Amino acid sequence: MPITTEHCDHVPDPSANLKLHQELQQAAIDNPSQFWREAAKVIDWVTVPTQVLDESQAPLYQWFNDGELNTCYNALDRHVLAGRGEAIAIHSVSPVTHTYEDISYNDLLDKVSRLAGLMQSLGVTKGDRVVIYMPMVPQTAMAMLACARIGAIHSVVFGGFAANELAARINDAKPKLVLSASCGIEPSGAIPYKPLLDDALAMATHHVAHTIILQRPQVTASLVAGRDLDWHTSVAQAAKVNCVTLKACDPLYILYTSGTTGQPKGVVRDNGGHAVALMWSMANIYDIRQGDTFWAASDVGWVVGHSYIVYGPLLMGASSIMFEGKPVGTPDAGIFWRTIEQYGVRSFFTAPTAIRAIMREDSQGKLCHVCDLSQLKQVFLAGERCDPDTLIWAQRLLNKPVIDHWWQTETGWPVAANMMGVAPVAIKPGSPALSVPGYQVQVVDELGQVVSANTSGNVVIKLPLPPGTLTTLWQNDQRYIDSYLSMYPGFYLTGDAGYQDQEGYLYIMSRIDDIINVAGHRLSTGRFEEVLCQHPDVAEVAVIGVEDKLKGQVPLGLVVLKLGVNIDEAELYQQLIQLVRQQIGPVASFRLVSVIQKLPKTRSGKVLRGTMRKIADNQQYTIPATIEDPQSLDLVRHILTRLGYADALVTAD
Repeated sequence: MPITTEHCDHVPDPSANLKLHQELQQAAIDNPSQFWREAAKVIDWVTVPTQVLDESQAPLYQWFNDGELNTCYNALDRHVLAGRGEAIAIHSVSPVTHTYEDISYNDLLDKVSRLAGLMQSLGVTKGDRVVIYMPMVPQTAMAMLACARIGAIHSVVFGGFAANELAARINDAKPKLVLSASCGIEPSGAIPYKPLLDDALAMATHHVAHTIILQRPQVTASLVAGRDLDWHTSVAQAAKVNCVTLKACDPLYILYTSGTTGQPKGVVRDNGGHAVALMWSMANIYDIRQGDTFWAASDVGWVVGHSYIVYGPLLMGASSIMFEGKPVGTPDAGIFWRTIEQYGVRSFFTAPTAIRAIMREDSQGKLCHVCDLSQLKQVFLAGERCDPDTLIWAQRLLNKPVIDHWWQTETGWPVAANMMGVAPVAIKPGSPALSVPGYQVQVVDELGQVVSANTSGNVVIKLPLPPGTLTTLWQNDQRYIDSYLSMYPGFYLTGDAGYQDQEGYLYIMSRIDDIINVAGHRLSTGRFEEVLCQHPDVAEVAVIGVEDKLKGQVPLGLVVLKLGVNIDEAELYQQLIQLVRQQIGPVASFRLVSVIQKLPKTRSGKVLRGTMRKIADNQQYTIPATIEDPQSLDLVRHILTRLGYADALVTAD
């Protein structure tokens, strides 16, 4: 299906659009080669592919493998050559440092070409790896694009990761070069990166010959003579270089899954399928065309930042916002809405956690109501399961469609979504809507048999996965097969549990290991969280299963209250227990509940349920490198100890 130039601003008949969505899905199933050949026509190819899908090495599939292109050329050069060089490519927005910059496609191309030239002068060539360990500044996008320009494979590591975690990724990727910055900025202040990088380089068994360091005014880093180069000085002196031609199946980047310990697990993304899928999704899912402004409020260290801060918007020729800040506290819970107003954002993408944080700080939406959001057409939520109450609150506040959608680091772009750019369907709170064309999602039992509608099971995707998804794990095909493809032959195991209703709407309830077994009844912790969030005083919830001698497991609820709430905790607990009893039933055996000031989360907003479960069950656990606030685990440990759990030892990273 080719990309149209028109927006889909009108939803004439959701039922008709449901039929259209199903027709598109069927077209992708019946003839995937034809479907994706049409989609690939919007990419500028050096050599147009003749073979769309190569199944010769199944289950390791390849898309467009005889095609040739360059991703950086498609993201920058072609827009400049088409006369759109003065259009804004990136709005750099940093309320924490009070710095704002608009970077045109001309400016971005110039800086990327010079940075790529500097990399080449340091011996970086096609196929070499480059680690990028940087904050949310435009130079991070430049580093990614410069790698793509010369065929180097980048691996972005979230800025501020612990030194040993960075060292593990350096050892696995074996980069020739590392790009970093003197510091990152958090609301609490500057976080020096260079000492962490120096420690990681000292720990790593792989030797890195050079680093390029971006000096920020908040912290000045000391440079090691002969190894470390100053970013601004060196790039200014570098010669510009042109794009190299790459095969579509050549790797574009490696992205290590968050929370990995031991041997890192590096997701590999190719060039050709990635470009095709992101262009298709920008238009058909996110309803973004050339010249629009799109904002994904995430970080380049995560897959969202790769796909929808850097590559997706720039491939489309849109404007992207790089935001350094938080939804609250930089300076208040209105910063998202003011940013959307100032830059005329059409589609906005954030995590449910961000909406819940705003809801907790500004439950009446006063900071939103003073903003003109007329250009905003829709809001997309992803990164974790979105409870219906959060979605409904945001939809009422904004009077706009709020779209829950679901995907993973491994898939690289949405698996299930409401396609706002071509066929918007009815919104069902709690569901990320329907499978996106190209993905054949099924729900199966432990034996791999498809379950009936509204029956919970393991969510799987029939092979082959569409373009843009992972092609393998870095230098470890067998681990890819063992981790994702072996449990149900012919299917990709998502690791999530859920169900589909009669219309095919998907409901992701939890990770497979978040299913608890209460006296033989398999129950989703996501369902408990959904119910508890209905209480008017509750802002956030995490439910975990804890061991019980009689029932095997029982649910334990940890709730964060909205600001300003004043309620007797004993009374609150009785109300919450009764709420679960009414909506799930006595079978839930829900009796353990406690208020907590803050849930332990990763920096991307995912609640650390697995770690909390280990604490409760007296198992050894490791503090994840991705944790936002390590002290939040102390709060959990205190509560669990009070409830008679948690005597485990902690092993710090």
